[in-house]
Amino acid sequence: MEHGSFEEQSKATFSLTDEDHTLANAVRFTLNQDPRVTFCGYSIPHPSDAQVNIRVQTTGDPAREVFNDSCQDLMLICEHVRGTFDQAVLKFKTGKGLSAMDIRK
Repeated sequence: MEHGSFEEQSKATFSLTDEDHTLANAVRFTLNQDPRVTFCGYSIPHPSDAQVNIRVQTTGDPAREVFNDSCQDLMLICEHVRGTFDQAVLKFKTGKGLSAMDIRK
């Protein structure tokens, strides 16, 4: 089975339904952190459609693989932020996060 040429695999547009700028911009950010990415951008075809198109061009690695890796990176970032937030809330609730100034108020 032919999988396309080297150049064809390094360029792709991914369409995500039921999404908007929130996810698209975060994915774009993580993609642009990857040194394998030569171009990344997204567009929303129409404001009334909950769909985004993310275009990825790489230095040669398959765009699908790079896109998948970036989504995994974004998931890890979100897990880290959530864990840090949960720890801060717990610390605050147990009173360990309050300073002397906070107690006087």
